[in-house]
Amino acid sequence: MIVRRATRPRAGERGSVSAEFAASLPAVVLVLAVCLGALQVGGMQVRLQDAAADAARIVARGDSLAAAAARVERAAAGVDLAVTDEGELVCATLTGSVAVAGLFSLPVGARSCALAGGR
Repeated sequence: MIVRRATRPRAGERGSVSAEFAASLPAVVLVLAVCLGALQVGGMQVRLQDAAADAARIVARGDSLAAAAARVERAAAGVDLAVTDEGELVCATLTGSVAVAGLFSLPVGARSCALAGGR
């Protein structure tokens, strides 16, 4: 069995791990920020789609537009609601924006339709 001794790092190699860590840390932080921003935008998109479906159903069954707007406001504040009649369908379109990491905002939107049976 061969036993090897641990060797000391050479004088020119001291601190290289710290330097590599310091050089790669901004890239790791940037990737983490992008992932968290994408998660935030995805969550808002899901909330908008759910609120658009609820708003379309509320208006389609004959309730007021104010009731649909209140449901949308509970799901996502600061979002614009537009309701249109398309034949036998009532469609709700939501548009808004998501501030990503406080740096910039991305536009998001959702559209859903429901059969206008209650009107």
